[in-house]
Amino acid sequence: MIMHGNPAFIEAFGSHAVGQPAREALIGLPPKAFELMDLVYATGKPGACRVTTAAGSKRLVVAPRRDPDTGETYGVTTHLRPLDG
Repeated sequence: MIMHGNPAFIEAFGSHAVGQPAREALIGLPPKAFELMDLVYATGKPGACRVTTAAGSKRLVVAPRRDPDTGETYGVTTHLRPLDG
């Protein structure tokens, strides 16, 4: 579930994406992106990969979101940026 989108996210995916399941809202991302998000969620370890979108090659960085009291991973946060920037 997408909980927040910064201005760059809204520009790329639209404001309607917030509140939607990621796999339904982020249709421009390849399966590799969701595989990385699933892996980070399952292992609690951050990861990164290169993905190709309609807007070109991007670097996707995914980090776990953890409960500060229990340390349990409850979600992930993502950062998608151009490779040259």
